[in-house]
Amino acid sequence: MELRILRYFVEAAREKSMTGAAHKLHVTQPTLSKQIKELEEELGQKLFIRGNYQIHLTPEGSILYKRALDILEMVDLTSAEFASMKEFNGGDIYIGCAESDGMTLIARAAGRLRYEYKNLHFHLYSGNAESVCERLDKGLLDFAVVVQNIDLSKYDFLDLPVKDTWGLIMRKDSPMVAKSEVALEKLTELPLIVSRQGATSEMPQWLQKNYARLNIVATYDLIFNASILVREGLGYALGFDKLVNTGLESILCFRPIVPAIVSPMRLIWRKDQQFSRAAELFLREVECTCNTPDGLTF
Repeated sequence: MELRILRYFVEAAREKSMTGAAHKLHVTQPTLSKQIKELEEELGQKLFIRGNYQIHLTPEGSILYKRALDILEMVDLTSAEFASMKEFNGGDIYIGCAESDGMTLIARAAGRLRYEYKNLHFHLYSGNAESVCERLDKGLLDFAVVVQNIDLSKYDFLDLPVKDTWGLIMRKDSPMVAKSEVALEKLTELPLIVSRQGATSEMPQWLQKNYARLNIVATYDLIFNASILVREGLGYALGFDKLVNTGLESILCFRPIVPAIVSPMRLIWRKDQQFSRAAELFLREVECTCNTPDGLTF
């Protein structure tokens, strides 16, 4: 199975057209069709259903498409890494991350490094712990920033001097605003908007145990979207502090949960990780940033 043919296959799947894909790939349509047919014969599976105006992936084609994206991304990452070895003046660093104000520390480390290496580039992949760890395990990320207590047996890690505080984002005209804190048991009485991934393994232990008692009216992937639901009166968003504007001009505010629930923040990487020069420098810079007084001085 040649990489060139995999690229042909991926482009055909994206375009849903042999003609359109051939045009983008700068090959003839008969040539592309022949290569795809040979790939199907090699794998012993039909990859496309051909219609009058479009082609669509078969279930087997969908599996290959996902695998091909990972393979091609890994090949491109490896090529870029070896190209940067010739004369290092920058490179690419791939980081999976959760939504957290603690990313400020990562950003400060990146800024310091960019000041010295102008051709250094950072690529962030946002997602829950499960999705970023999957990409990390596949070698598609150099690092992941997690804010949950995950199984660390496969990873080396650096504890970051940051903790996220759980609480409720609410309107300033909410009846709960009169209280400076929200009692944990009170959560069962409120209409809650929770993170889709946070509704399972990433939710604090008490919330997991009492999940069936919660009145969850909506779930979200991004806290900004959740804040819009709060603004429009749908409920109270459960999440971390400092991710939504709750200043004087905002209609929203944040109230922490008591007893306090906090989540640790760690930078993790695979134990068998062979760092690129760029990734190695970044890790050193993060360590240095963590040791700076207050952890965030730039």
